Amino acid sequence: MGEIWYNIRYMEYIEPGYLKLYRSGELSRRVGKLKSRLHACDICPHNCKIDRLAGERGFCGAAYLPAVASYCAHRGEEPPISGTRGSGTIFFGNCNMRCLYCQNYQISQDRQAQLQNEVTVSDLARDMLYLQDELKCHNINLVTPSHYVPQILEAVIEAVPAGFHLPLVYNTSGYDSLETIQLLDGIIDIYLPDLRYADDRWGKELSGVADYVERDRAAIKEMYRQVGNLGLDTAGVALRGLIVRHLILPEQMAGSEDSLRWLVGEVSPDIALSVMAQYYPAHRAHRVPALSRRITYEEYAEVTALLHRLDINNGWVQEMDASENYQPDFSREGHPFEKG
Repeated sequence: MGEIWYNIRYMEYIEPGYLKLYRSGELSRRVGKLKSRLHACDICPHNCKIDRLAGERGFCGAAYLPAVASYCAHRGEEPPISGTRGSGTIFFGNCNMRCLYCQNYQISQDRQAQLQNEVTVSDLARDMLYLQDELKCHNINLVTPSHYVPQILEAVIEAVPAGFHLPLVYNTSGYDSLETIQLLDGIIDIYLPDLRYADDRWGKELSGVADYVERDRAAIKEMYRQVGNLGLDTAGVALRGLIVRHLILPEQMAGSEDSLRWLVGEVSPDIALSVMAQYYPAHRAHRVPALSRRITYEEYAEVTALLHRLDINNGWVQEMDASENYQPDFSREGHPFEKG
């Protein structure tokens, strides 16, 4: 991942906010409020209104038990997330989007397979502690967490008495409920959302959600209100803040110029931006002719030039060959990104 970062702030160590909320009892109160919403689920924007606590399953395919497809020390994230010891990444199964080109389709869209990955909240708490105590990871990186927010926070409550203290990274597609994100205020240390589309036509056609732009932008603005610009410790490891990811898609389907102008104008000109060039035609991408190829150098150069025009100086740009290195296989034992 080629770096272009310059002005990211440095901070003294700060205690993760959820520890203070745990001690005051506020974390338990919020978990109770979130868990009660699973009776008629409105945790994400689909508002399925099904009773997940009774085992019902809506759009995302999840009932109550969280599906954990993999957990590992991941060294392929943005430099301040991976650090030197890796990010303690927990890949959750199921998803509230249906992206035709999903690189994690094995775990996001195969509901039947995820039944075998369902674990208890106590198991999830033990996974967090293992990543902290045994693998010595810098943080807990919650990948695709939107449909499991109550369960994740329940696991945090179980893990804290055993010494859990790592920053929490909320690594999301961006299709989140504003009400749910508001309840995460003071709990999540680092937000890592996608800025996927600028046109709802593509959100509906490519990802099965008709209101992505409004939901994503509202969530990003709230995330920024909570944590602000990215802050690092003196070793360059993230402590707090927002990193926005933008995946370049063929034929300008990501709406890069519209999205990045909005980000600079409506959120912050100092935003930490991660421009991703790792697109490749995974899963059902071949159903849309324009998606059946990797991005071209011209498409890549157009977005990198845009960064200079908009004076975006904080963040990272993946190299053109990134797609060769970001092809997970969740059928492998252990790390889904390690080949061999």
